[in-house]
Amino acid sequence: MKHLLGLREISKEDILKILNLAKDMKTILKSETKKTPHLQGYSVVTLFYENSTRTRTSFELAAKFMSANTTSISVQTSSVQKGESLLDTVKTLEALKTDVLIVRHSVSGVPHFIAKNCSFSVINAGDGMNEHPTQALLDMFTIRERLGTIEKLKIAIIGDILHSRVARSNIWGLSKFDNQITVFGPQTLIPPYIENFANVASSLEEAVSGKNVVIDLRIQLERQKRGFITSKQEYYKFYGLNEDIMKYVSDNTLIMHPGPVNRGVEISSEIMQLPNSTINEQVTNGIAVRMAVLYLCTRKEGIYR
Repeated sequence: MKHLLGLREISKEDILKILNLAKDMKTILKSETKKTPHLQGYSVVTLFYENSTRTRTSFELAAKFMSANTTSISVQTSSVQKGESLLDTVKTLEALKTDVLIVRHSVSGVPHFIAKNCSFSVINAGDGMNEHPTQALLDMFTIRERLGTIEKLKIAIIGDILHSRVARSNIWGLSKFDNQITVFGPQTLIPPYIENFANVASSLEEAVSGKNVVIDLRIQLERQKRGFITSKQEYYKFYGLNEDIMKYVSDNTLIMHPGPVNRGVEISSEIMQLPNSTINEQVTNGIAVRMAVLYLCTRKEGIYR
């Protein structure tokens, strides 16, 4: 079994293996053909129970660039709408000779459940509020490409920490490289016991000052069952990356966001256009990272030793 289910459970060495291979894959992306035979003959299926643009498209492009046979299942038009269980969907995909399943689900732990009940490789494209490993990997790849290292840096993660699987995967992954991680957001969106894994800043100014990297997060209103914030306008005033807060941020500090971006709520359009903003660059790097993950998940050695 060769899977990528989360960054909490893989080693620093395995993360570096993925990032190093992603560097080679990015070279392929820059070529005119953008085509390799690495996954020729393999069947790669994407199964997304939640909406996605960047993750789903980049996984599909990554598989196609590596010559895989790709299938995208829309849950809205699948047998799930007829009452088919998750396990029966998995067994159907197994019978259809799937080699790799890329799954996104609103319930934490679903990729782990599938991995225990199938013979193919499983890649977690986001499970509930648990993890989003490939997003964190592409963030780490972008940081290393820009700064030359992912070790011993000062990194701030700003926003909806409570609901963010991106924040969790970044904390698990970046913590393996002796980085100093600080989080900040509305008190209602800071999870309990987070201080066991990261520093908690008392203000946005404190959070961003002296940092090498600032990772801004999307407000996940779709996961909020009650009023965690009073209004988007107030959120932007006290927690958004705007021109007023940028005087505390170095010109060399990387500004990152996993997308999609709510302009004027989490970050201003002007800041998104700064030279140290990597938001669109992250999208491109996501294809290279996902090519590397797909390659490793289909090799005999796999990601896990």
